[in-house]
Amino acid sequence: MKKKNRLQLDDNGKLKHFLTIEGLNRQLLIDILDTAESFTGVTEQTIKKVPLLRGKTIVNLFFEASTRTRTTFELAAKRLSADVLNINIQASATAKGETLLDTLRNLEAMHCDMFVVRHANSGAAHFIAQHAAPHISVINAGDGQHAHPTQAMLDMFTIRRVKGEFHKLNVAIVGDVRHSRVARSQIHALSMLGVEDVRIIAPKTLLPSEPEAFGVHVYHDLREGLRDVDVVIMLRLQKERMSGASLPSEHEYFQRYGLTEEKLALAKPDVTVMHPGPINRGVEIDSVVADGPRSVILQQVSHGIAVRMAVMSMAMQSHLPEATGGRRE
Repeated sequence: MKKKNRLQLDDNGKLKHFLTIEGLNRQLLIDILDTAESFTGVTEQTIKKVPLLRGKTIVNLFFEASTRTRTTFELAAKRLSADVLNINIQASATAKGETLLDTLRNLEAMHCDMFVVRHANSGAAHFIAQHAAPHISVINAGDGQHAHPTQAMLDMFTIRRVKGEFHKLNVAIVGDVRHSRVARSQIHALSMLGVEDVRIIAPKTLLPSEPEAFGVHVYHDLREGLRDVDVVIMLRLQKERMSGASLPSEHEYFQRYGLTEEKLALAKPDVTVMHPGPINRGVEIDSVVADGPRSVILQQVSHGIAVRMAVMSMAMQSHLPEATGGRRE
């Protein structure tokens, strides 16, 4: 934990890199949520920009395909008035045999200020943060099966906006927990923010080894696990990360673990339905539920911009003039 803290925080305990929820503290998570709240009004302005990161260059280094995460990071950076460079990895020198470190050194030579990194290998963002120049901040946009901290924080932001306090909630995470970096980050964030009853609901083949070590309640029956739940977060089957997992057919999976109106009726009447996307309709969630009045899936996407603005501005605060304090002008 301390090692993670030393890498993520500067000498004053302020955010420098955002690599994982694990090892941080509750107050820092609250600060991210509060800062994101201060940015929500930007999208309602005629000119949807604040000058906080003007003159800074942010590089999106996405070694995996992404739609929501990459575009919301790009929008967030532009709304902070930063210059944004999107690297096409398939057409870059990395694809021609250049090492990752050589790619980083070349980008640093172009006087870039932040790397937003998505990579198929767990620990890739940590590796880049360890080797980056001191003035560079690194944001983890998802690494292997390890972590996706900004997704977890936009989910926490959405929950707080809809439900208010965290400590009174029962939250269920349903589906492929084993292969989900989002689920791991969500569990750490929910626990840190005071949610006492965090449930994971999945077949045994889609659970991590020793799931109880995460401090959660484990259910194998969806109907049983959904009883009295305030928030249900659905996960997709991460087929690209599975290696020989024993699974039923998609039809059978939907029958047992797909979220339908009938199963959702077992939760609290004001239950909130979430999904980090992309959605596989008819596999983990029924369209009636995904598009229904209790779904906040599209709100999650919108909130992602404000949350990523908050994280980027906080990570860059030590490089900003003191007058701005790392906040909006």
